[in-house]
Amino acid sequence: MFQQLSFKIRFQPYMLFVLLICGSFFSSTAHAQRIATQVDVRILASGLQHPWGMAFLPDGKILVTERVGRLRIVAPDGRISAPVKNVPAVYSEKQGGLLDVALDPNYDSNQLIYISYAEPATASGGTLASTAVARAKLVDNNLTNVKVIFRQDPKTHGGQHFGSRLAFAPDGNLFITLGDRGSHMEEAQNPSNHIGTIIRIRPDGTTPDDNPFVKDSKAKPEIWSYGHRSVQGAAIHPETGELWIHEHGPRGGDEINIPKPGKNYGWPEANYGVHYSMIPIKDEHAEQGFEEPIYYWTPSVAPSGMLFYTGGLFPGWRGNLFIGTLAGQHLIRLTISNDKVLSEERLLQNTVRLRDVEQGPEGAIYLLTDEEAGKILKMTPAAQ
Repeated sequence: MFQQLSFKIRFQPYMLFVLLICGSFFSSTAHAQRIATQVDVRILASGLQHPWGMAFLPDGKILVTERVGRLRIVAPDGRISAPVKNVPAVYSEKQGGLLDVALDPNYDSNQLIYISYAEPATASGGTLASTAVARAKLVDNNLTNVKVIFRQDPKTHGGQHFGSRLAFAPDGNLFITLGDRGSHMEEAQNPSNHIGTIIRIRPDGTTPDDNPFVKDSKAKPEIWSYGHRSVQGAAIHPETGELWIHEHGPRGGDEINIPKPGKNYGWPEANYGVHYSMIPIKDEHAEQGFEEPIYYWTPSVAPSGMLFYTGGLFPGWRGNLFIGTLAGQHLIRLTISNDKVLSEERLLQNTVRLRDVEQGPEGAIYLLTDEEAGKILKMTPAAQ
């Protein structure tokens, strides 16, 4: 039996430290696991203002978004570029701003990248905003041929719940995760708009012919699934090719789902938490005709970022699912089998808000910290 450790980490640039990580957590849907793993965690880069998403370029550099509206290129040695030019204007309020970034599956030949962001619009009564996705060609430190390929409809007031993760499926189509925009949660049950939905489009912004609502005049054809709250994690399963997501609950009820075409995931009619006002929510999903989550957390951990690990540096973790947490301030490792979560381990406990988690080309695990002076952390096995 490994002793549960508690520790405080004082981050200093380029400091190397070794952590003995022990998981100790009881979930409502899987048994706890206590495993000790020694890792090195190094600060690769610091001074990023609330970084939100990252993507690895073929040469090992990292594209990183800053929520305030800047896109950076971080070199393998941690050097941070000047802001990339010609990034679209963003609505940088509360949870809004420049959010995720992804490379085109054919990036080597076309140099196209995709960015999601809160897009502003001027209106009487104040600024409106909604999630938008733009495609552009990355040339040196510039974006060229910038084209908006998707806009969430409608634009609304408020700075909450933009969703915004991007994930390319094996068939080349792009999944975009959206939120309910906070004060418009009831609209997540209305597929005639994009509130609280998962979107599936082609890379040029057109709608695939086999989308579930493409022939329904009362629904948006881009919608893949609906009834979601705020989806800030998305990843493609490396074996099945299916999209997996996680989404924030209110007071509890953070969920993992595998969105199926045309299905309704229940928000705000069903959830395993309660509203912030303490008004209860029915937790019966299937009984109301909704899809049950495959896993959930109560109390909330506030998940953000999602990775299926496929690298070679941590062979014992291959096939595991990693999720960063904000309120939880730790990294979650889930062992899975088919569509079931078998166990959970909490790593880097009580450290810092983790906004994104990605796998590097060498198999290291990279983490973004959600701070005013945010960091990129690089996790590798400890030297024996």
